[in-house]
Amino acid sequence: MSATITDRQKKTALWTLVIAQFMIVLDVSIVNIALPSIQRDFALSLSDLQWLVTAYTLAFGGFLLLGGRAADLYGRRRIFLFGVTGFTLASLAIGVIDEAAYMVPLRAVQGFSAAFMSPAALSFVLTLFEGQARTRALSIWGAVSAGGATAGLLLGGLLTTYLNWRWNFFVNVPVGLFVIYNVLRLLPAHVAEERRKNLDLPGAVLVTGGLMLLVYSLTHAASWGWESSDTISLLGASIALLILFIWNEKRARHPLMPLSFFRVGNVRGALLTQLPITAGLFSCFFFLSQYVQNILGYTALQSGLSFLPMSLLIGTCAALAPRIIKKIGYKPIMVVAPLLLATGLYILAGLPVDGTYTAILPGILVIALALGFSFISVAVAATSGVPGHESGLASGLLTTSQQVGGSIGLAILSSVAASKTSAQLALGVPHVQALVDGFHSAFYTGMGFAILASITAFLLIRSNIRGSEAAVSAH
Repeated sequence: MSATITDRQKKTALWTLVIAQFMIVLDVSIVNIALPSIQRDFALSLSDLQWLVTAYTLAFGGFLLLGGRAADLYGRRRIFLFGVTGFTLASLAIGVIDEAAYMVPLRAVQGFSAAFMSPAALSFVLTLFEGQARTRALSIWGAVSAGGATAGLLLGGLLTTYLNWRWNFFVNVPVGLFVIYNVLRLLPAHVAEERRKNLDLPGAVLVTGGLMLLVYSLTHAASWGWESSDTISLLGASIALLILFIWNEKRARHPLMPLSFFRVGNVRGALLTQLPITAGLFSCFFFLSQYVQNILGYTALQSGLSFLPMSLLIGTCAALAPRIIKKIGYKPIMVVAPLLLATGLYILAGLPVDGTYTAILPGILVIALALGFSFISVAVAATSGVPGHESGLASGLLTTSQQVGGSIGLAILSSVAASKTSAQLALGVPHVQALVDGFHSAFYTGMGFAILASITAFLLIRSNIRGSEAAVSAH
């Protein structure tokens, strides 16, 4: 496909796809700033608020494998346009509704649509570019994936302050229309690279059901109790479904996720490294947003501006990453960056009740360094050597590891924070201090995830950058 359009069109197409990815990542974090306003308008509990975030990331992560495989089977452009259209319509619907009951289902529709958008878009990037050009394109993609979360906090603050929280969703409508127009104009209809249109629907049902039950049970474990029959039965059911999914993939003639794919390059190591990184990271934004607004009393705009240095530093690191990867390879970065993330979370774990912005800034700057380098190095490691006919699957798996890691991480850390807060309240600790103590426990748990990611990268990633580039060029 890369030979059918000019280099200039490729660049324009890349930025169009990047804008689409930015919109997807934005909607993970832009809601965090709007949560207090939504809570006031609809009188929602903290658990309800969490589900406005989790419903999106869970549907996104649960259906990504299906979306990625569908792009390979039925054509990237067709699947991408299906996703972006659904995403745009769901965003419009959330902006106009007056009933809180519709919020979570519509956020799930957004996530479902994003699950078809994102892997198809990344698959286009992987097939449009080769060698070092692909590394540069992936660095832009990685910067958007990492920086979009912090940019969402800033944009969410501006929109919530000067308009209202509904514009956090309305903003997706003109962007979606722009993306649809450019894709129809620039990107040719992709002829499916797989001849057999056999989509593994049993596998899709099993993996999606298993992941949803897993996150649901982890989310409610704090209130139900970790040893309650409800928690144990749902966790058992989720594990059973995921085991059945693996069994199905071994037996299916056309599996949703061919297990042999994990022997390609560094796919397995990169995905297992990505999971704990996002588990510790995504929840960081959730708790920090709650801290600056509910503890420090920041307005939505002040909250968004407080994350601006983080966005700028991520962009700087993303610009440097391709040159550093070319010199030393991606393994050293994948080992060190999670340790920086752990350091940043450790700093945040000391935030006081009467803190100021100077207490937050060092932590978010160190985390920005970790993000700017880790997302890009993981993306390069996961996609190097992947053939074109499996680019959709690679894209789906990479984004699945991000979203599932984020969903599971938020569920676990929310449970940890809630348990700590409840225990402190039972001891007579003032409410605000008990909340902050809960945040501290969440940040410490996130540190554990980050350290696990570093160990995983050290043990599983093979540092053979030249061989990887050769493999990329060959495809």
